[in-house]
Amino acid sequence: MIKQIEAIKRQRRAIILAHNYQPPEIQDLADLCGDSLELSRLAAATDAETIIFCGVRFMAETAAILSPQKTVLMPRPEAGCPMADMITPEALASRKAELGEIPVVTYVNSTAAVKALSTICCTSANALEVVESLDADRILMGPDRNLALNIAARTTKEIIPWPGCCPYHDRLSVQEVTDARRAHPGAVFLAHPECRPEVVALADAALSTSGMLRYARESEKNEFIIGTEIGLLHTLAKENPHKRFYAASENLVCPDMKRISLADVLGCLERMDGRVTVPEEIRRPAYAAVERMIALGR
Repeated sequence: MIKQIEAIKRQRRAIILAHNYQPPEIQDLADLCGDSLELSRLAAATDAETIIFCGVRFMAETAAILSPQKTVLMPRPEAGCPMADMITPEALASRKAELGEIPVVTYVNSTAAVKALSTICCTSANALEVVESLDADRILMGPDRNLALNIAARTTKEIIPWPGCCPYHDRLSVQEVTDARRAHPGAVFLAHPECRPEVVALADAALSTSGMLRYARESEKNEFIIGTEIGLLHTLAKENPHKRFYAASENLVCPDMKRISLADVLGCLERMDGRVTVPEEIRRPAYAAVERMIALGR
């Protein structure tokens, strides 16, 4: 099946992207593996005509925002993100009207339509930098309340959090972290900023998935407790075969991230179905919000 995928991929001039939370066999198959925005930016810079995005829908939308000239396909178009579904453009427009003229910082884990109503986007890695770049004392930040609260603890600005969350990061408890540390004394605990503030407070470092990968590569430590979706453990172990990695909880599993199989990728390439498009009237303002964030890093 992998040989078939590779052969058809060449015919289609396609590139396969896989998020860090995808099943191991999908990560191993991918041309590029990483964070959602990172993948979309890298794919936009290639000469590929087709992008096969192994992730959830908002990620494929982001690829379509950055690469409108390319065909973006999802092997399982129904794979969604509960957090992204916790904010709608209608609800955001209503909240903006209530609050008046304050900037909206929107996490990239959101739909294109929500990005289009935002002042600027952010990632879990650059959220503080984005917030500090704005000439405003009050900022609406969504859809993840935990990311917003974790940033609020590090800035003098008033952060108004949207009441959404990743249900899997949000359920990681202090007790589970305490139990994991008891089971693995001396291990470094890395937490994702989508975790609750009380969990992040226990972490040796709060990092995005790419940040965790970099930390593990550069650290002299040999054992790590990982406070994010268990899919990341595959890449961590693969890149660091002489180090040991433990899930902070067995509950850190996103079912939507586990939907795609090799058969789904093959079928998607054969039929060229599961296309994800973003209407131009939404794509343009959404691109502007993403581009404002990207410009900060230049």
